[in-house]
Amino acid sequence: MSSTEPEWFKSSYSGTQGDNCVEVAIMPHAVHVRDSKDRDGGQLTLSPAAWADFVAYARAVEL
Repeated sequence: MSSTEPEWFKSSYSGTQGDNCVEVAIMPHAVHVRDSKDRDGGQLTLSPAAWADFVAYARAVEL
């Protein structure tokens, strides 16, 4: 794998049953998010600042 290819990892909140899994790949200038059950489907791409804002909000709300 080259250094330009994203390295995906599952969210720590993903269950062990394989349902509702989100995968994230953090790159220098973007954060990519995808559904682990549909890896060839669409991806959400965020700026690192937008991702940081989302994570801070999610921690505060703790859904």
